[in-house]
Amino acid sequence: MQFTDGYYGHHPMVDYFNSMDSGAYGQAPAGKDTDVELGIQDIGMSVPMGIAAQNVAGIYSKIRMGAGKLEIQFPGYRTGQRQSQTPGMFGEDQRQAMREMQMANEVRVTTHSSFGIMGMMGRDERGNFSSTGAYGDMQELQRAIDFQADMGGGGSVVVHSGEFERPMTDMHLDDETHQLNLARDPSGRLMVRQYHVQEFDAQFDLMDSRTSQKMETVQKDRLVAYPVWNKAKKDYSYIASPNDPSEQPEGTKVSVKEGDYVDYQNRKITDPEDPLKGKVPEYDPKTGRFNIQKRHFDYFKEAAEEYNEYKRKKDGKELNFSDKVYPEEMFLRATLETQEGHSRGWALQYGLQTQTHIDALNSIDKAIKYYKKLDASIPEEEKWKILKQESSSGLGRAIALIPPETKHPLKILEEARVDTERNLEFARQASAAQEQQALDTHETKENLITPIKRLEQHGVRMYAEAAIHAMQKTKDPNAPIVVAIENLFPERFGGHLEELKWVVKKSRERMVEFLTEPKIQLGVSRMPVGMTEEKLNEALTAGKTGMLQENPYYLGVSEEEAEKIAAKHIKITLDTGHLNMWRKYWQEDPKLSKEKNEETYKKWILGQVESLAKENMIGNVHMADNFGYQDDHLAPGQGNSPIKEVVAILKKHGYDKAYTVEPGADASTDLSDFHGLMKTWKHFGAPIYGVGMGGPQVPQNWSDVQYSYFGQNQPPHYIFGPYAPSNDWTMWSAVPLE
Repeated sequence: MQFTDGYYGHHPMVDYFNSMDSGAYGQAPAGKDTDVELGIQDIGMSVPMGIAAQNVAGIYSKIRMGAGKLEIQFPGYRTGQRQSQTPGMFGEDQRQAMREMQMANEVRVTTHSSFGIMGMMGRDERGNFSSTGAYGDMQELQRAIDFQADMGGGGSVVVHSGEFERPMTDMHLDDETHQLNLARDPSGRLMVRQYHVQEFDAQFDLMDSRTSQKMETVQKDRLVAYPVWNKAKKDYSYIASPNDPSEQPEGTKVSVKEGDYVDYQNRKITDPEDPLKGKVPEYDPKTGRFNIQKRHFDYFKEAAEEYNEYKRKKDGKELNFSDKVYPEEMFLRATLETQEGHSRGWALQYGLQTQTHIDALNSIDKAIKYYKKLDASIPEEEKWKILKQESSSGLGRAIALIPPETKHPLKILEEARVDTERNLEFARQASAAQEQQALDTHETKENLITPIKRLEQHGVRMYAEAAIHAMQKTKDPNAPIVVAIENLFPERFGGHLEELKWVVKKSRERMVEFLTEPKIQLGVSRMPVGMTEEKLNEALTAGKTGMLQENPYYLGVSEEEAEKIAAKHIKITLDTGHLNMWRKYWQEDPKLSKEKNEETYKKWILGQVESLAKENMIGNVHMADNFGYQDDHLAPGQGNSPIKEVVAILKKHGYDKAYTVEPGADASTDLSDFHGLMKTWKHFGAPIYGVGMGGPQVPQNWSDVQYSYFGQNQPPHYIFGPYAPSNDWTMWSAVPLE
């Protein structure tokens, strides 16, 4: 028996009972749709080590069954186990055996890095993120790259995305306007959501940019008490006074427009975001209270837009991604502003009497000096003349019943000095502590970010460094090792293909920076040699230039050449099973029929695929099927994922890389995972021709092939294992010598 479409004539699956006519192979069956047809030589299968295969012999068994392409997958995360292996569990002997198998059988191998990697954010079990965790994940990816390099050629190294959880109803991506919601169609209709009220109570995680720890979860339906800021009710002008908040010279005419922020003297506030001299809440003289109202999340959308416009005007340029404030950030900033204002108020309150206490100490010291001199000049028998009466304090109405105590003035002054020192210490400690807390709260507010900002600042760097590692490990520039980032689950960022495209583009941009900039923020030392603390602070304030180090990745190539290199080494793995899991969140339009809704869903999904294909971003394809609920890993054609339509789009745009079947379900519900691969060959119309006793060009049925083992339907047309011809004189890897 022989599988055709240009498959290799000496593949172990071939039956050598009769001589074969090599010209008979590679013919497409009549009447087939060539746009979606894939031959056996095009479609390989995944081999998760420790699950589908335990060792090199297990890998070879897949080849002897007929697989012409394999993706070696590593479920193990950092420390490998018997059922969850890692690249590090395969030494040089095993790698050499795999290289021999590839060469002898003309099999192509790709690699899947640890299943435990969920993007490059370094997320832990508690939802916090760390640079240490991110570097650990990058090293996992690097050792998968090393394994692929040891396989002797180029190819994809797959890594999961799934960077962080985000509400499906609020998937925003436009860096400049923040108006693009990937969950809505052009008419504004919500297309996907995880539960029926998510649009109203969606939750957003926020992080501290300094520590990367999760700070709080913002919920849209939670109301936040927030001041009504004092604003001009109409247009008017006035003459600037000394220390005017408009920052105009004294005597200058200041114009105020309706809606401008003003102080309680109706003077214009130029910098409303100044924590000390900025906007003030409205004051109601009738109630003696400040105007505070409960605000909904929608209010903070407008507040964020207003803040970003203020920043644009102040800086005189368009804001970059990291400088913008987003509604969820503004939402929590409101709470922090309240805490900051509370601390500043108490700091001022505690500090009001500080100068009075200082003046009192000075006066007491002068009085003590005077009475010491006076005491020294008066004879002992006459010192009674300077004694003073002192009433007890803090006794309320009972003080009238207690006779005053007569004391020497120096005693009274010394006690008064102790009390004043204590009052001064209290004012100092309390006021300074509240001021410090206010500054800390302000700093926290300024470092409050959404997870996507951390991904842009740090996560994409991990992808870029891994891609540089792949570039350095590549032996043939025409067969590069590629970091292929896989779309994971819809619930996580990167599950939507437009999000994944964003990750790839940002990672490529960072790789270009590494290849073209002589100095980068490497993080080798926070205090470069020869730089003082003062100069470092100035440099950090000016844009973190103080952390620039010699760039170990610098190639000195042009930006255009670097962009080509980055595009070659960073691509996407498109997983059709993960893609179809959007189906369970799809919101059908009640005005349309079931068939029309299905058509709309497929158009939405396939539109994303075509967007990637047009830009040549796809470097690897995982073919798995399901019914849209879970990643069940059915063989293609066994569920309702539009796999053939996806392949048609890829072929239309010239995709010629790997197709890998991930047939996990068949290992449990059918005879073997290899049957999942055969189902896929059948689904895509791969032809079969018998070359044994029936003679060449005699068609065989797929059922004959799929279920011909162990008396299922027919005796097998080929044999392997202990029933095969003698295994004497073979290499260690069991590759037969011809």
